[in-house]
Amino acid sequence: MATMLPAEWIKNWEKGGRNEFLQLCRALSEDKSHDSLSFRDIQQALYELSSHVVRGNLKHEHASGVLADIIEFREDMPSILADAFCILDIETSCLEEKTKRDCFTQLVLSCLCKTFSGIQELDGQTTLSCRKYLVSDTVLKERLDPETLESLGLIKQSQQFNQKSVKIKTKLFYKQQKFNLLREENEGYAKLIAELGQDLSGNITSDLILENIKSLIGCFNLDPNRVLDIILEVYECRPEYDDFFVPLIESYMYMCEPQTLCHILGFKFKFYQDPSGETPSSLYRVAAVLLQHNLIDLEDLYVHLLPGDNAIIEEHKREIVEAKQIVRKLTMVVLSSEKTEEKEKEKEKEEEKTEKPPDNQKLGLLEALLKIGDWQHAQSIMDQMPPFYATSHKPIAIALCQLVHVTIEPLYRRVGVPKGAKGSPISPLPNKRAPKQADSFEDLRKEVFNMLCYLGPHLSHDPILFAKVVRLGKAFMKEFQSDGSKQEDKEKMEILFSCVLSITDQVLLPSLSLMDCNACMSEELWGMFKTFPYQYRYRLYGQWKNETYNSHPLLVKVKAQTIDRAKYIMKRLTKENVKPSGRQIGKLSHANPTILFDYILSQIQKYDNLITPVVDSLKYLTSLNYDVLAYCIIEALANPEKERMKHDDTTISSWLQSLASFCGAVFRKYPIELAGLLQYVANQLKAGKSFDLLILKEVVQKMAGIEITEEMTMEQLEAMTGGEQLKAEGGYFGQIRNTKKSSQRLKDALLDHDLALPLCLLMAQQRNGVIFQEGGEKHLKLVGKLYDQCHDTLVQFGGFLASNLSTEDYIKRVPSIDVLCNEFHTPHDAAFFLSRPMYAHQISSKYDELKKAEKGNKQQHKVHKYITACELVMAPVHEAVISLHPPKVWDDISPQFYATFWSLTMYDLAVPHSSYDREVNKLKVQMKAIDDNQEMPPNKKKKEKERCTALQDKLLEEEKKQLEHVQRVLQRLKLEKDNWLLAKSTKNETITKFLQLCIFPRCIFSAIDAVYCAHFVELVHQQKTPNFSTLLCYDRVFSDIIYTVASCTENEASRYGRFLCCMLETVTRWHSDRVIYEKECGNYPGFLTILRATGFDGGNKADQLDYENFRHVVHKWHYKLTKASVHCLETGEYTHIRNILIVLTKILPWYPKVLNLGQALERRVHKICQEEKEKRPDLYALAMGYSGQLKSRKPFMIPENEFHHKDPPARNAVAATVQNGPGGAGMPTSLTINTAKLEESAAEETDKLKEKSQGTVKVINKTVNATPKVTTSNGNSASNSKIIKEKDDKEKSGKEKDKEKKEKIPATTPETKALGKDGKDKPKEERANKDDKPREIKEKTPKSDKEKEKAKKEEKASKEEKSKTIVTTIESKSVAEKEREKEPSREKDVAKDMKSKENTKGGEKIPVAGSLKSPVPRSEASECEREQKRRKVDIHSSPSHSSTVKDNLNELKDSSTKHYINHTTPTLSKSKEREVDKKDLDKSRERSREREKKEEKDRKERKRDHSNSDREVPQDSTKRRKEENGTTGSSKHSKSESPSDSPRSNEKEREKSKSKSSGKEKGDSIKAEKMEKSSSGSKKESRHDKEKEKKEKRDSTGGKEEKKHHKSSDKHR
Repeated sequence: MATMLPAEWIKNWEKGGRNEFLQLCRALSEDKSHDSLSFRDIQQALYELSSHVVRGNLKHEHASGVLADIIEFREDMPSILADAFCILDIETSCLEEKTKRDCFTQLVLSCLCKTFSGIQELDGQTTLSCRKYLVSDTVLKERLDPETLESLGLIKQSQQFNQKSVKIKTKLFYKQQKFNLLREENEGYAKLIAELGQDLSGNITSDLILENIKSLIGCFNLDPNRVLDIILEVYECRPEYDDFFVPLIESYMYMCEPQTLCHILGFKFKFYQDPSGETPSSLYRVAAVLLQHNLIDLEDLYVHLLPGDNAIIEEHKREIVEAKQIVRKLTMVVLSSEKTEEKEKEKEKEEEKTEKPPDNQKLGLLEALLKIGDWQHAQSIMDQMPPFYATSHKPIAIALCQLVHVTIEPLYRRVGVPKGAKGSPISPLPNKRAPKQADSFEDLRKEVFNMLCYLGPHLSHDPILFAKVVRLGKAFMKEFQSDGSKQEDKEKMEILFSCVLSITDQVLLPSLSLMDCNACMSEELWGMFKTFPYQYRYRLYGQWKNETYNSHPLLVKVKAQTIDRAKYIMKRLTKENVKPSGRQIGKLSHANPTILFDYILSQIQKYDNLITPVVDSLKYLTSLNYDVLAYCIIEALANPEKERMKHDDTTISSWLQSLASFCGAVFRKYPIELAGLLQYVANQLKAGKSFDLLILKEVVQKMAGIEITEEMTMEQLEAMTGGEQLKAEGGYFGQIRNTKKSSQRLKDALLDHDLALPLCLLMAQQRNGVIFQEGGEKHLKLVGKLYDQCHDTLVQFGGFLASNLSTEDYIKRVPSIDVLCNEFHTPHDAAFFLSRPMYAHQISSKYDELKKAEKGNKQQHKVHKYITACELVMAPVHEAVISLHPPKVWDDISPQFYATFWSLTMYDLAVPHSSYDREVNKLKVQMKAIDDNQEMPPNKKKKEKERCTALQDKLLEEEKKQLEHVQRVLQRLKLEKDNWLLAKSTKNETITKFLQLCIFPRCIFSAIDAVYCAHFVELVHQQKTPNFSTLLCYDRVFSDIIYTVASCTENEASRYGRFLCCMLETVTRWHSDRVIYEKECGNYPGFLTILRATGFDGGNKADQLDYENFRHVVHKWHYKLTKASVHCLETGEYTHIRNILIVLTKILPWYPKVLNLGQALERRVHKICQEEKEKRPDLYALAMGYSGQLKSRKPFMIPENEFHHKDPPARNAVAATVQNGPGGAGMPTSLTINTAKLEESAAEETDKLKEKSQGTVKVINKTVNATPKVTTSNGNSASNSKIIKEKDDKEKSGKEKDKEKKEKIPATTPETKALGKDGKDKPKEERANKDDKPREIKEKTPKSDKEKEKAKKEEKASKEEKSKTIVTTIESKSVAEKEREKEPSREKDVAKDMKSKENTKGGEKIPVAGSLKSPVPRSEASECEREQKRRKVDIHSSPSHSSTVKDNLNELKDSSTKHYINHTTPTLSKSKEREVDKKDLDKSRERSREREKKEEKDRKERKRDHSNSDREVPQDSTKRRKEENGTTGSSKHSKSESPSDSPRSNEKEREKSKSKSSGKEKGDSIKAEKMEKSSSGSKKESRHDKEKEKKEKRDSTGGKEEKKHHKSSDKHR
């Protein structure tokens, strides 16, 4: 830009420059054409002038003078000049040249001074009064910097000036102008409010109103934001006009910024955020509507609301902590009342604090959203908060409930309303944006289920909605369970079903917990629950009990309060206050059953005396609660932390027993579903655990009234063999009445869930599982208990099924016997037990069919039809049973017999007339008592009498029916019996199979089966069944009971005792009276003493056992029982002692009958009492119990000579008959038994006992009559008794000479074979004998003089007669051998087997008596034997289990053959005899040492297996042992049993007895042989003769006699 003021003008300022400048300024001022340009030019001119002054080119006086001249050219000239100064001010202030700044200041001052005419001060402020001025100070103050002004003196301080100017500027520029506020522009706003508040019902639209509002804003200059605020205020007051205001606001918002509305609402909410402020609900509603119409965004509004999300989360956490503290306080033990008071005060303070929570605007908005039905936005807000936090506030919960009400209304009206109920219909929301109402179950999935999930436990606030939801669930389940829908629909329904279960779990059950004692809701819920399978229900209960209560602070508190209340009630519960306590329990259970029952069950497990009052107090529960109780019981049973055994590991824990007892009582009394419990037991059995069978046992006992107890009296047992009515009246301990309904429930549960047969099969299999799987590490006592529990439960459960299932149900479920045994591996006894009712049902139904088909009333016709029915039903069974056993079994017994035995019951065999009479008499007495009772009202009298009469008639009818049935069965058996026992091998084998496969398994199955077995044996005898030896059967049962007893459990021992008791009862009846014996046994094939393999049982009187011999046999059986009992008591083994005491207690009515046997038992039992008092109290109790009963029986015991003829008549007495004497030609020599010898052995053994007990020495008659006696043995062939009576001395001497001849025959005789073995064990025995000698000598009782003289005379006489009679023996020998060869080979094998087993039994090898020796005279033999036995008894005080009657049998058989064989014996010198004796003894000692080790080893092996293994010795060893023992063909039908000690007896004793017996045998056999060769008649010779005779007697009676004889022969030597 060109300079306005040239430099020449400045240089020549005074000359022409000043004028030039003036002219320029005037020209510029006068130019009006370009106003703006001239203004700028003047500005520049003035600026340049001033800048020349600043630079020092021009003096400030000159400049101020010229400025004074031009100031009047323009009005705004001062202002222009001030601008120029302003610019220069800035420039000079930035420069650091002080001269220029000074020049500038002087210029400004000169301009001011030039114009000042005076200065005056007014009000403390300096003012310049100017007549004429260039620039006013005011203008300068505006334009110049405050510091410049200060330097010019225009202001005092620049800082103050600055502050003042800021204030003025703020006042000017930032304070709102009040030109458009209400109070100023009230007319405009009044018109606006009138527009919005007018009646909107006419044709007024929001568009019309909007135009008016715009006009008002324009006309009255109204603030648009304030207008929007007023529209919202009016909308708050007129909420019903949504349709008007929402479009109005929407249209208005087009003129505003989008955020404006949200900000205005935010400012409104902020206004109410004071601690005391309360946001009005109308504001929430407006905000909610605007949100629903998307006019504002939730995220934008949410930030304006208080409290913040963090505060909400903190509050939620605080609530949980407080809830836990409350729980802790409730569970704390309070020691003093002061503490309680303090706690109460604290509680009150806390309540005061939380009384008024601060206003939560988020929840208020949420409530409003729910009320108008904006579910989407409401859900978004709830998602921002902790679960159930929002709905824990009652208004929100109620609002959400209302929304659900509205949504489900149409569907509920269609399917949920119960018949007869009207209900109040709910109108839908006017809001079209609300959730769609549900018309189908599928619609519920879209929104309703979701809403309910957000509601959670707080559905409790609206019980009506709760009921509606449950009813909808019920309706859905009905539809879900009905068939016929398509596959797609089924899939949808499955999804819906899972949703229903989730809702139940998350909403319904927790809500029920928070409801206050609402029984109706509980029942309503059960209506839906009962349609679920129990598996789902129990899963829900489990979640409810273990998970739900931890999910919410409220539920945590409720749980603690429930437990607290439950404790309070349970502490006060007694039998006396059951009703009030029951009501309290009922109230508490409606809402929180899981917690309550869990506590109650824990108390029951600790205190079993609570069971009865608790069961009685549960009568006020709802159906749902009963179901929950069932679940809680199962959960308690399955608790893995609880031990099922007590610490001693021998008994089941008391908590389990208490729970089982409670189960039985509660399931019987109340209608609780059983399926879950039964399935639990089945699952436990599948897993191989049988403890929980206790539960099933209790449930069946209580619900069906079927008791299983071993303590039944014989009267009860007898009643149990009758019909159902008799069982109910007389069979059970507790008369369990009214079981019809409960047993029906149990039956239905079993059938509906197909658990009947599986439970039976599992129990049957588990019996063995208890031993082999469960029992591994458990105590034997516990294993026995578990086995018994399993078995008893099976019997009880099977009995329940048999009596409660209909024929069709039973037959449909139980498979055939071969399937049960072969496919399901059910033990045979259990399989037949399950099948038996089925056979009975089938036979009776078939019989009824046949009766209807042919109407013949004759008894014979009926029987014939019954037998036909039996054949039709049982024929398939006969076929099926063949597969159960190896083919060899059916050689001895027929499948028909086997099936018949297992399919019949006591009901079929006998009618318990006495039981029927007893019960009828009871009823008569009852009726008489009713008549005599004056107090009873007549109506009641009549009813009771009618009841008794009806019962009496029923019993009599039942008795008649059973009688007819039994007669039919007996007729059937009569026809069948000939095909029963085939006996293709031997009768002995037949009995073995019968006992092994039929009697023993069944007699320990149940008490009634034990009685049945005894009756069946008697029945088979009475039917005169071919090939059945009654004697042998009874002998086997009584002879060796040790192993059987030792292998029983406690209950099995009890049943086995019952069986023995019934067998003994029969035997005792026959023993008691000759007439009875002759009538029932005299001419029966079972009492034949000669058993032929031909199968022909001749009725020859000569072959029958006579009465007196039978009495001897019975005595032997009693002795055997004593010996076995004492052995068991001496073992020290828990099971042996317990079981034998149980058996002895059971057989007490019939044993012991003989005084000395009773005394022996009594001593041993007394010893047990002393030994076990401290160690094993249960054994002590048993022993004491038995001891007391035994003492009470003592008066009924009789001496031995009264029990049987102990001392037979003198030798010269005439025998009644001579059967098959020495000259008997027509009789085969196959199996004759010298019973007299057997009797002596038994008699003498009992003598031992007597002597020990009484301490006296009895003189025994030398003359013993050879009365016949039968003994049968455990493993022997059938026994025959042959009576051989010596009429005179001639007969005797003939026999002796025969014997001498026979023994002369060299080593070919069996005797010499026997020597080999005889000599082996002698040294060991002798050593043992040496140890015993001091005691032996003291205890031996010397013979009386009379006895000695008699013996000498008889020996002399016999020797004289020997020399007279010499008969060749070859012929008789050949006859015997031929006869033996006639026996079938099968019988030979069996005999071999049995013989070998007996020889090795008990760990000792005892040589069998030589088979070709003639018997000694009876009198001498018996005398010597008895004396020896008396001496022996002094050493062995009680009968040991070492001698059985088997040996007697064999020896007698042998000896009966020997009667017909004679030998002549040359004489040997006495010295030679002694020499031979000595050599043989030396040899035998050497052999003995070699064999000691081997025998020790054998004994240990046999000790390991002491059950029945001795019956199964292989054939080859049998033969070898036979050869060793010197057995020839004659012994094929004979067998001797060695004295067998139990494997558990004292080792030292065993060795001693072993060495004695074998040593004696060897030494004596040699000596006797040598003596017979001697011809000397001297006294010494006669003594040796006597020894020889004793030895022969010993040989014939077995090992035990040999032991005794050894001592006397030693003495003689």
